[in-house]
Amino acid sequence: MAQQNGHNGTGLSNADRAFQVLKKLTPKLLINGKFEDAKSGKTFETLDPRTGEKLVDVAEAQAEDVDRAVRAAKQAYDEGPWPRMTGEQRSRVLLRLADLVEEHADELALLETLDNGKTYTQSRTIDVPGTAQHFRYFAGWCDKIQGSTIPVATEGFTAYTLREPIGVAGQIIPWNFPILMAGWKLAPALAAGCTIVLKVSQYTPLSALRLGELALEAGVPPGVLNVVPGKGSECGDAISTHPLVDKVAFTGSTSVGKTIMEGAAKNIKPVTLELGGNSPVVVCDDADLEAAVQGAHEALFFNMGQACECGARLFVQEGIYDEFVKRSIELAKKRKIGDPFDESVAQGPLVSEKQVDKVLTYVELGKKEGAKLGCGGKRWGDEGFFVEPTVFYDVEDHMAIARDEIFGPVQVILKFKTIDEVIRRGNATEYGLAGAVWTQNLDRMQALTRGIKAGTVWVNTHHIMDAAVPFGGYNQSGIGREHGSAVLEHYTQASSTKSVIVPLPKSKEQRSWVTM
Repeated sequence: MAQQNGHNGTGLSNADRAFQVLKKLTPKLLINGKFEDAKSGKTFETLDPRTGEKLVDVAEAQAEDVDRAVRAAKQAYDEGPWPRMTGEQRSRVLLRLADLVEEHADELALLETLDNGKTYTQSRTIDVPGTAQHFRYFAGWCDKIQGSTIPVATEGFTAYTLREPIGVAGQIIPWNFPILMAGWKLAPALAAGCTIVLKVSQYTPLSALRLGELALEAGVPPGVLNVVPGKGSECGDAISTHPLVDKVAFTGSTSVGKTIMEGAAKNIKPVTLELGGNSPVVVCDDADLEAAVQGAHEALFFNMGQACECGARLFVQEGIYDEFVKRSIELAKKRKIGDPFDESVAQGPLVSEKQVDKVLTYVELGKKEGAKLGCGGKRWGDEGFFVEPTVFYDVEDHMAIARDEIFGPVQVILKFKTIDEVIRRGNATEYGLAGAVWTQNLDRMQALTRGIKAGTVWVNTHHIMDAAVPFGGYNQSGIGREHGSAVLEHYTQASSTKSVIVPLPKSKEQRSWVTM
């Protein structure tokens, strides 16, 4: 594979620089401020998606390791300084962590691409900066999590509420955006004063472990952040059912989300879930055709289609349908696939052989059910986990490629006639994570953005995320929200706010307008 030379005058390729970063990493469990082997001694191989070859052996957490991590987090919460710091003190630590992410942005991006397969350009310009943005944004919230005073009817008393951290947060993140998802989960929980057990995917554990190192360097006390790489069936279940975990946050598939919810229910603990999606992208016949074709292309093929909010179902109005399909196929054929460390490459490998098999199974289903294959549909290259950019058109709603979340580089194009029709068809899904509308007509924009049942609807764009803007799903795309002040509700006792009732001084001079 062709590799572009690295930066900083090293003369090394980006891939060579990534392997240098890998050599410095400690691929073990982070528990109570120390990197340790699993109690069982078990390890797993994390693979290079470009070749399928082993990168490194990583300690594999089992239930007993999760228990150690949870107990460390519990002790840090009950006895340690983190929940007892002032908001300003926690803010300083999070700002320092944001600075460290930015200082080490290049090595984090190299590590992310090596382990996940996403392009180095994306890692360097989107995922890592987005992680720093989250720590910096939530650092600003640390001293602004407030209760309220309450005038009460009972004479001689006043009351107020306290917003306290919820306690030990068990957080489970997926493999498609490893470091960014870690930032999404960790930043608000740390800002609120929680302690954390973070379970990372066995496919992509490396960047979160490095982030754990940086958190310790930033001043996060031992036990506050514990990182346990491992399998969901082992670690995820152990976290969701552990009696000392006070809250569970999960990002991943809807089917696994249901299992997480069942496990958490055994101990009546709150759960937030950011789950799968099958996002409708609606392109009206008045849209800027060139911009819409390009936008819909990136909506789907971004991150190799491995994004829950990707533009999975593309509805194009009949007046521009044929031209849109033609241009979409041409664009997909031009998309450069190859070594993700080559900065001219737009599409790298999928994360695993399992994911390749899943995507190609859906390709065969699409052909079998009568959708027309415009391009792609096969593996690419002689090694690694690559799949060609694929476009299906003349797709019908009942087909598996339209109903299900493929999670790969497969664009699915459907035709529609009227706005009312496309709203009905777009909402005919168990999901409701995100959608997008391409139109230059204000009335159509209002009808579609209000009509589409999803947690986010983009207008003439896609994939725009911001730490300040709530993100989450309707229906079986999840419960709760990431980002903004909304997510802080999930890491404080907002659902059962502590109320404090205090007698007022028993003074004849006491006036009714004096409440404290």
